[in-house]
Amino acid sequence: MNVVTEVIQASRALATAGLSDMVWGHASVRDPDGKGAWMKASGYGFEEIDADRVVLVSPDGDVLWGAGKRHLEFPIHTEILSRRTDVGAVVHTHAPALSAFSSLQRDLLPISHDAVPFAHPQLPRFTVTGALIATQDLGRALAEELGDANGILMPHHGAVTVGPDIGTAVMYAVLLERACRTQLLADAAGGVRTASDEAETRFKREQIWNPSQLNAGWEYLVRRADTEA
Repeated sequence: MNVVTEVIQASRALATAGLSDMVWGHASVRDPDGKGAWMKASGYGFEEIDADRVVLVSPDGDVLWGAGKRHLEFPIHTEILSRRTDVGAVVHTHAPALSAFSSLQRDLLPISHDAVPFAHPQLPRFTVTGALIATQDLGRALAEELGDANGILMPHHGAVTVGPDIGTAVMYAVLLERACRTQLLADAAGGVRTASDEAETRFKREQIWNPSQLNAGWEYLVRRADTEA
């Protein structure tokens, strides 16, 4: 599978999972030759992405391939890919549950399977700005705050997730949104009373969200997206 196809599949999978925000949000895949990030073009929704709406963006923001425009927030992708050699793909979304939960300034608790990849240790929050990550300096600050985590909440903005491949990065985005939404539901019902402890969380991370299981979820989303196309 080539990188353009991966960006198309990621975009459509995110739309299928309900993580669209009109024409905003984006997924990227590392260029295998080190030229930058392959990502969806600006001005289109996740569900609209095809081969003509994918661009290769250099670390300096130049469009090296494709006829479309790049997103202003390309530094989210290029700076994380530069800092994290283990990361092959990056996803940025604006799902309402992410902003709602991050505004509470509370830990994300493993009250469901979905939160397991983001607890013990707790995923970080980016507090430098809630505005667009439109400069390389802000991209570097975000990448530094992300550290070696699977994702980062961005209060007043959204979230970013990463993975060694695009399927993992997309699944982490889906799981993070679901985890935030589940905890909001628990809070609305009176507050969280119980959650997995650190030992159970770490066990479940290997049992439930090992690469095989993450890939199964990713392939399901791709199949659903193909059916809905």
